[in-house]
Amino acid sequence: MGEKDIRIELDSSDLRVFTQALLRDVRALDQLLHGDMIESGVRRIGLEQELFLVDDMWRPAPVAVEALERIDDPRVTSEIGRFNLEFNLDPLLFGGNCLRLMENRLNELLEKVRHTVRDLGAEVVLAGILPTLRKSDLSVDNMVPADRYYALNDALTRLRGSNYELRIKGTDELRVTHDSVMLEAANASFQVHFQVGPEEFARLYNIAMAVTGPVLAAAVNSPLMLGRRLWAETRIAVFQQSVDTRSPISEIRDVPARVSFGREWVDESVIEIFKSDVSRFHVLLGREIDEDPFEMMSEGRVPSLKALQLFNSTVYRWNRACYGVANDVAHLRIENRVLPCGPSVRDEVANAAFWFGLLSGLAEEVDDVREVIAFDSVYTNFLSAARLGLEAHLTWFDGEPVTAQALICDTLLPLARRGLQTRGIDAADIERYLDTVEARVDSRRTGARWQLNSLASMGEKGTLEERMAALVAATVERQRHARPVHEWGRAELDEAGSWKPSYLRVEQYMSTDLLTVNEDQAIDLVANLMDWHRIHHVPVEDNEHRLVGLVSHRPLLRFLASDEGRGEDSPIPVSRVMVTDLVTAGPETTTLEAIDLMREHRISCLPIVKEDRLIGIVTEHDFMRIAGTLLEEMLRE
Repeated sequence: MGEKDIRIELDSSDLRVFTQALLRDVRALDQLLHGDMIESGVRRIGLEQELFLVDDMWRPAPVAVEALERIDDPRVTSEIGRFNLEFNLDPLLFGGNCLRLMENRLNELLEKVRHTVRDLGAEVVLAGILPTLRKSDLSVDNMVPADRYYALNDALTRLRGSNYELRIKGTDELRVTHDSVMLEAANASFQVHFQVGPEEFARLYNIAMAVTGPVLAAAVNSPLMLGRRLWAETRIAVFQQSVDTRSPISEIRDVPARVSFGREWVDESVIEIFKSDVSRFHVLLGREIDEDPFEMMSEGRVPSLKALQLFNSTVYRWNRACYGVANDVAHLRIENRVLPCGPSVRDEVANAAFWFGLLSGLAEEVDDVREVIAFDSVYTNFLSAARLGLEAHLTWFDGEPVTAQALICDTLLPLARRGLQTRGIDAADIERYLDTVEARVDSRRTGARWQLNSLASMGEKGTLEERMAALVAATVERQRHARPVHEWGRAELDEAGSWKPSYLRVEQYMSTDLLTVNEDQAIDLVANLMDWHRIHHVPVEDNEHRLVGLVSHRPLLRFLASDEGRGEDSPIPVSRVMVTDLVTAGPETTTLEAIDLMREHRISCLPIVKEDRLIGIVTEHDFMRIAGTLLEEMLRE
């Protein structure tokens, strides 16, 4: 998605022209493959590092555009969100000290980015999903102002025809409706590339799919989103749903998602993947194509296949086939997109080493992976690993389910060691990185488990907002020391610093676990809710979950004690008692503004509303609690 001349609007004529160019590129690739014009016998590795930027409150810092203006390095680029950045390392020959070089260059670029963004009041965080992220951060206002992102958003939204929906269930459940593709900005990954020859592509791509589940189980680092505990690697579910263009009819027709694991093994060639994707997915974006690949090949030049590369950037297989040209030589790569960003640079490189080693090791020991494991088992392993991490039970070559921990430690790590040794990787580096994976898996201390254990150890201390801020603050601090996650101590609440940032806006501490009633229900239910749950305010919603009224404790008591309340024989509807002239606020309302509203209108409860729908409540008791926190802070000082 790095193209600068993406067409925002594609009329029918533009679509036909681009589609013709795309089909021409597919035919050209077929000719390149059959003409032995793609590099073979050379193994290179590469990576793309995505990351988050946070402010001094450990919240997303939308300063990416300003940061890029100051960073003089073409390897550092934007991502879709203003609080994301991405950089790409130059490819390395796979052998010798390539893994240590990868770690060193990652650290050098990270330090360069850190130095720049600190001048903007921001800090870098390596995380699959940022714990302090809120839905309000995912608005189009926080999209990087580039035509390619606007075009992608417009195209996906138009094709979908309705809002995007997240439905994820783990320990908690997340149900979110959103109006843009910005849900994608919630994810940060660590994408690694493995160059392969055309004659070996199918065999190695199938191996890559076979090892995806176990590698992911060892690397999970995204258990939280919007304050909910979800999958061990929630990125998998979020990304698939964030760019899902399928309509309800797709459930009947079995239409594949644009983000997918794939539907089957590859039989002979990379061309099968591209033909399948062109057949199944609509063109989303277009651009002017200024090359004729057949003319270039006839002149002895290598075509870049611009139309195919742009189309391929809008189909998101978890193991993506990539065509590229470097130094006037065409090549093929397998891109692993499942690995999350973080927890530390060493963890990331260790995950990459594990994957590289398994590809190399299995290629030496298995002629055809399709003969020893079923595709359905491989796909099930992937989903189980995403949901459960090391708690997953995976199926391997003997067909028997085994814990991810046992499979990795007993079978796959020894295989990966042999694979790296075969490729001549330095022995010290094999030990450094695969020992990191082994220690993490053996202790079951993945990044996901560190976050969840830290959260559990904080219990009910502070607000949820404070606990999430503590997780981010602790992550930043531990990443500075460069130790792998299995050596991290748990996050402590006070690591987030001052309590004050957690109370600046009402959305940070409002109650969201709400008990509501309908206006046609009996007021007896309201009275019982107040008694059972010791609450003084019950919101009233209509059937569309719009806020239409509020019943408060004292007015309800007065009504029940009145002649009107005592004289009714039939149940009295809530509509007779509720107040409809409501004072409300939005989630971005500051604490001081909320206090002023409540004082001005002499109310003790302030419903928090977004788009006419109730999302939370703030009461005078919340401000008393904040005042108590302030007093405790002052006494400690």
